[in-house]
Amino acid sequence: MPNVFTGRIDNFPEKILHDEILEPQFIYEVENLLEYYINIEQVMLLEYVKMICISKSQGAEINEILKSITKEILVASPENNMSDILFAIEKHVENSLTESVPFWHADRSRNDVQACAQLMFARQELLELITKLGIFIEEILNLAKQYTDTPMPGYTHFQSAQIITPGFYLSAMADELIQIHRNWMHTYDNINRSPLTAGAMAGVELDWNSESLASLLGFRGTSSNALKSVASRQWILQISAELSVFSVLISRFLTDLMLWGSSEYHFIDLPGNLSGISSAMPQKKNFPIIERIRGKCSHVAAFHNNFILGQKNTPYTNLVETSKESTTYFIDLSHTSQSILTLLTLVIQHLSFNKDKMLHLCKKDYFGGFSLANFLTIRENIPYRKSQVITGRYIMEAMRMNLSPEEYNVHILEQKCAEEGFSIHNPTEILALSFDVENNLNLKKSHGSTNPSIVQKSIDFQLEEVTKCKSNLMSRLAKLSTAESEREDQLSSFLN
Repeated sequence: MPNVFTGRIDNFPEKILHDEILEPQFIYEVENLLEYYINIEQVMLLEYVKMICISKSQGAEINEILKSITKEILVASPENNMSDILFAIEKHVENSLTESVPFWHADRSRNDVQACAQLMFARQELLELITKLGIFIEEILNLAKQYTDTPMPGYTHFQSAQIITPGFYLSAMADELIQIHRNWMHTYDNINRSPLTAGAMAGVELDWNSESLASLLGFRGTSSNALKSVASRQWILQISAELSVFSVLISRFLTDLMLWGSSEYHFIDLPGNLSGISSAMPQKKNFPIIERIRGKCSHVAAFHNNFILGQKNTPYTNLVETSKESTTYFIDLSHTSQSILTLLTLVIQHLSFNKDKMLHLCKKDYFGGFSLANFLTIRENIPYRKSQVITGRYIMEAMRMNLSPEEYNVHILEQKCAEEGFSIHNPTEILALSFDVENNLNLKKSHGSTNPSIVQKSIDFQLEEVTKCKSNLMSRLAKLSTAESEREDQLSSFLN
């Protein structure tokens, strides 16, 4: 039996080809792209009517058929539609018409329509991610506000370094995330251009209104080149690259949480309903949710590499290798990233810091060394490098004598200064100020420092930025909503 879709091929797709490639692709597109294909068909139908290629009554009948198409109606069939979703839609409409409409689907290609549907799906997934990211940032800042003046050991090179606060740390994380939020929004704007009327690769021949098509589908404009419209899948690389950057940052954050939640640190805790147990060691309380989130971050980076390799060394034109095969795991990328954000938000909403444990360690270690060296220079006029040497020797001697930072020894400091040829006037005050935990926070004066008042100002500013980010997101969502309303209005007015 000859194929009804093309005179070039004289048989239907092989069963193995159907089972392994065509049907899975068909099912994926029915599940994820069908609504966008219908929207595209509707706006192009409007153009046929506006160009007087199709009558209003014909357009109205086709539109009603399009609106009636559901996931259940479309079935992959090698014989009936070559297991292609666009052929399936076309065949269903034609079979449902009261009489033939010859001009419908004239001057059309699947290439730009497929590219457009993919892009509409991708931007919707990106908006979901941006929404979840905004919620996560707000939760980070809500937690940060609770701990702006809670002393906490800070580490560099895995060694005790300086006293910070959880609020300071979380504010740093929020700063990165706000920038990521801006980047994702920029990516959304960057990819949001319609490829319709590119045709197969070189454009189409009727006088289509590309700008109207783009506007009615919520795009900010049209692609500037027909070949680019069907050949490029940069959008998936841009989105996955941004998500990979995000996943790296989150993996570092989660690594800190893992360390802080260990029995050696015990800085943080999660409630029992977010914790795990050992089957053999009843004394253990594990936090597998943190491990699972960090593991998911690895998948995100892997997906990005997959998309790169799927396009690398392919010709710059329309290919199913780049348009379909190389984008296979986009939905997995999106769902994994959304899962990361959902679980992260849950963790942050229930995370608590062990103030007593952190304060104990802040008092135990010599975090005030930086301040002591500064005081020796600023108050006693000792050259700074010499001050560093004296401070280091003081700490070594105090530790040899098993003295805690609070058990400061004036005699040792005077002795170490004398060994370098200096005498000091206020050793008691200097040591007291240097190794007082709370004072160690307040001594920091610079912009972006761990000083609680400065951290609070940073958080207030970040909350304002989050509000701006939310407003930007709402404006994009509103544009899509407006486009949907305008599309419905025009379908109603032009087809009746």
